[in-house]
Amino acid sequence: PVRKKSRTFYSAEQLEELEKMFQEDHYPDNEKRREIAAVVGVTPQRIMVWFQNRRAKWRKSEKLSVKGNKKYPTSS
Repeated sequence: PVRKKSRTFYSAEQLEELEKMFQEDHYPDNEKRREIAAVVGVTPQRIMVWFQNRRAKWRKSEKLSVKGNKKYPTSS
């Protein structure tokens, strides 16, 4: 039986660093993920998953903001 990985909990400082990196680049390459992992103190695999989840959250908020703008058009 395959064991499910335990959830990774990030400290406020780690999240701050990850968010800063996300603002710079939404798709960090392998080398960049390793650098981020060294700074944050988790595995590159966890960084990859965090970025996947963060991009999903970002796309969802983008979609909602576009939907919101269409719903209430501003008159010019």
